[in-house]
Amino acid sequence: MNLEKIRYFFVKHGFNVSTRLADKSGIPVNNVRLFFIYASFVTLGASFILYLLLAFALRIKDLFYKKRPSVFDL
Repeated sequence: MNLEKIRYFFVKHGFNVSTRLADKSGIPVNNVRLFFIYASFVTLGASFILYLLLAFALRIKDLFYKKRPSVFDL
């Protein structure tokens, strides 16, 4: 295969995903691209917020449940 054919293959099947989706669904390309950008921010933000909530819950749990010394620690 020639280098141009390889490049054309990747442009057609990889890089123009949002254009092809917009053409098939009949909506503007800018809206599809904005959707992908917003979706990526939401998924990254949701995982970070979940991490912070779990860390906060563990911190609260440690405040209420104190470790009792074991018999073997004496």
